Amino acid sequence: MAEIVIRNTNERITGEENVRTFLESQDVVYESWEPAKLLEELQNNFILTDEQKSTILKIYDTEIQDLAARRGYKIWDVITLSDSTPNLSELLNKFEEVHTHTEDEIRAIVSGKGIFVIKGSGDVGYFDVELSAGDVISVPENTNHFFTLMDNRQIIAVRLFIEENGWVSSPVNDPDFKKA
Repeated sequence: MAEIVIRNTNERITGEENVRTFLESQDVVYESWEPAKLLEELQNNFILTDEQKSTILKIYDTEIQDLAARRGYKIWDVITLSDSTPNLSELLNKFEEVHTHTEDEIRAIVSGKGIFVIKGSGDVGYFDVELSAGDVISVPENTNHFFTLMDNRQIIAVRLFIEENGWVSSPVNDPDFKKA
């Protein structure tokens, strides 16, 4: 279950309806997938083979096809990050820079935890969306944001894209952003 922390005020938003209402006010799509659908042997396996990634895509095919039909996604894949990921620090440095995309950035967390840091509208400023298994989030195009891992440093997520070249970002130098 996702939780939100407003960085300016340290306000914490909990509860599915409260989280959904806040994210909708920021034009961020939030949905849920059933995390128990993931096979037990894959739930805490953060070193996946290509075959295991394909299995995850098959398990969540109905949900993926539904999202793709509603939001125009054309390709999808599975990403897994953990301390076993080669060059994890370099990847996180790349992910942890404030950036935008010309399409939504959507992640469906199927195992582990992660945080999207998103710039809100008006006086909201930046807020953290702490995600865990079952959480699906779509950050709108041209919205300042970045992604990082939580303290456990483990995540498996399905990524969906409209652009066929996948994850393409444009760095943003935002004077309003302050690292937590």
